[in-house]
Amino acid sequence: MSISTTIIIVAVTVLVSVLCFNNAGLFYGLSLNPYAMTKRGQWYRLITHGFVHGSFMHLFINAFVLWSFGSYVESFLSAISYRPNLWFMVLYFGGMAISAIPDIVKFRNYPQYNSIGASGAVSAVLFASVTADPWGKILLMGVIPMPSIIFAICYLLYENYLGKRGGDNVNHKAHIWGALFGFALPFIINPQIGKIFFRVLLHPVF
Repeated sequence: MSISTTIIIVAVTVLVSVLCFNNAGLFYGLSLNPYAMTKRGQWYRLITHGFVHGSFMHLFINAFVLWSFGSYVESFLSAISYRPNLWFMVLYFGGMAISAIPDIVKFRNYPQYNSIGASGAVSAVLFASVTADPWGKILLMGVIPMPSIIFAICYLLYENYLGKRGGDNVNHKAHIWGALFGFALPFIINPQIGKIFFRVLLHPVF
């Protein structure tokens, strides 16, 4: 029995994050630092920053959401493509990279700026599940059941609001960019998904 890509990513993320908790050199060496990337060519940070988290709670939330939706999305990709493992990697790490673009552009001349966490990548996986089943149930706050397409709209609006408000040290733009990438990728992988998605969307099931 093969181990899913989701479980491997979760395990590596937990291991690296825990190691970074007590190792400042490793923490800052792997974080997203646009200055080091653009001025020193350290583009590996585009990926490594997603394996670093600022606290156990930060790590737990991302790992839990990825674990909750990852295997389902892997099954979805298996149904729509010939290389599901490859496409899951594109989804996850592509979401991670895409979500970092605004920071790279905005903070490329700020050596002190660092960003960490897999939230952009996790948002990509979560929103791929919305594409797979727009009327599927997502538990808001782990308790309140909500159709995934409604959750997705509320999520984007709320993240946009929080991003404009600021002051919480959370990269809300990364969440939005990752989410949009994850939502769109299945349509690129298999154009037939567009027809299926809109057909299902027009026939809501509650």
